[in-house]
Amino acid sequence: MESVRSLVAEKPVVIFSKSSCCMSHSIQTLISGYGANVTVYELDQLSNGQEVEKALVQMGCKPSVPAVFIGEQLIGGANQVMTIHVKNQLAALLRRAGAIWV
Repeated sequence: MESVRSLVAEKPVVIFSKSSCCMSHSIQTLISGYGANVTVYELDQLSNGQEVEKALVQMGCKPSVPAVFIGEQLIGGANQVMTIHVKNQLAALLRRAGAIWV
């Protein structure tokens, strides 16, 4: 879990993804659409990707990708992000994390 914490430290929005995951791409596009600069880690392209994926599962990410962190806090996967978006709460969450200004 320390490897995950170090990767999300001091970044407003982090998404753990796999390059073949269309839901990860959709969530990245959604959040970027708010004007946020998203840091994306492709687990299938990281040398320690399997270790990071195991840590994400231990943290409660099932499936392991996409795993979205906003303000260093685990939000969850695509379903959780879409729920927050539909409830009109995503912009406020991104503002609090310093990911967007407006």
